[in-house]
Amino acid sequence: MSSINGRLVYKYQVTMSNGRHSIIADEPQDAGGTDIGFGPYELLCASLAACKAMTCQMYAERKKWDLRSMDIAVSHRKVKASETAEAVSEKGFVDIFDAEMEFHGELDAAQRERLLEISTRCPVHRTLLNETIIHSSMM
Repeated sequence: MSSINGRLVYKYQVTMSNGRHSIIADEPQDAGGTDIGFGPYELLCASLAACKAMTCQMYAERKKWDLRSMDIAVSHRKVKASETAEAVSEKGFVDIFDAEMEFHGELDAAQRERLLEISTRCPVHRTLLNETIIHSSMM
């Protein structure tokens, strides 16, 4: 189980900690923030990127493949459901995450394709595709 404690400290700045590490989230200046940290969707993109990279590395280690490093860029956008054939619903908006990966090391084309496929099995990727329940309560 993962747990993060957050505290709103100024305007939109939120400090977060898991007891061992701390990060700051904020909104950009054009949204009224001070841009001192990642925005909420940037943090979500970062989580997806980290999980995909770690999952690929674990798989490559098990297979004893030469994955020396990996570059990954994840972006997020919202589009009208009616504007994409991939959407299940026809109304409202859908969230689209685009993840581009580059694998470095002595890997053939089949290994690179397999790593790309394996990246879709990372826990954060699966969480984003699953039904999610969020319970909010007072402390």
